[in-house]
Amino acid sequence: MKVLITGGAGFIGSHVVRLFVNKYPNYEIVNLDKLTYAGNLANLTDIENKPNYTFVKGDIVDADFINKLFKEHQFNAVIHLAAESHVDRSITNPLEFVYTNVIGTVNLLNAAKELHKADATKFSKFYHVSTDEVYGSLGDTGLFTETTAYDPHSPYSASKASSDHFVRAYFDTYKLPCVISNCSNNYGPFHFPEKLIPLCINNIKNNKPLPIYGKGENVRDWLFVEDHARAIDVIFHTAALGSTYNIGGHNEWTNIDVIRLLCDMMDEKLGRAKGTNQKLITFVTDRAGHDLRYAIDSTKLQKDLGWKPSLQFEEGLSKTVDWYLQNEEWLTNVTSGAYANYYEKQYSH
Repeated sequence: MKVLITGGAGFIGSHVVRLFVNKYPNYEIVNLDKLTYAGNLANLTDIENKPNYTFVKGDIVDADFINKLFKEHQFNAVIHLAAESHVDRSITNPLEFVYTNVIGTVNLLNAAKELHKADATKFSKFYHVSTDEVYGSLGDTGLFTETTAYDPHSPYSASKASSDHFVRAYFDTYKLPCVISNCSNNYGPFHFPEKLIPLCINNIKNNKPLPIYGKGENVRDWLFVEDHARAIDVIFHTAALGSTYNIGGHNEWTNIDVIRLLCDMMDEKLGRAKGTNQKLITFVTDRAGHDLRYAIDSTKLQKDLGWKPSLQFEEGLSKTVDWYLQNEEWLTNVTSGAYANYYEKQYSH
């Protein structure tokens, strides 16, 4: 089986590529990535020389390139993770998100449709990996389920909602074999340090302020990225065509509680006096359209397909901190250059 994984040099994508390359030596895994700021081949140095792995640099927005790639490789399946994913960047530049997340997805769907039309027995699945942000915001209670109505609030979540709709439309209209999953906030190794947890790990290490939006009361459900990769594996291989699965970690935390836990954990790991790192917490103006609470109900995935999270948040966070402290070279490389300029612009107010 030849599987195309888009966005495979990114945070979640690299964990999926690693899992598939190592677990399925008989599969040919082709990793397509544009290598923008968040795509980094240093995420995959441990598997880059494996015989069943190929990297291709390219942009899913380029329809001609995508069509040629599909003709050349005759993929049997696609796992689509390539996306612009940072909400703050979507507020600054929404059009980029429309191109990559909507047009890019439709380009992939069109190319897959042609392969499926030519031989339905050979093209078996288009798996679209999406986000819980398409559902909008929850009040103090309740959980997102697979039947929750879409109510996106940011340009990012609107672009992902649109791509989800296109995937379902191709399943309904063209009988393209599709599945979708929507996940909660991921954390873990190889996470680009613009997101809350790696950003704060990096700043604590360097005694820099920890920028927290508003009062830090926003609630997120945290999913360890390796658990997410395992869920993608299970869904890819066993989910019914046309189905949707929510993937969550059953770990609801307010942002401020996450950062306080992280500060205390890093006081201990860095040999600092208890309470030292919490002094770095700095509240900044809240993000526009900042959803108050996300929480995923992954009961369907657990009951239907037997997946469950392998660890709780404190354990996963401790593992994550250890990884960043042991991989300073990786962190130094990704926090230089263009990222530094973006960081200054985003968090200097």
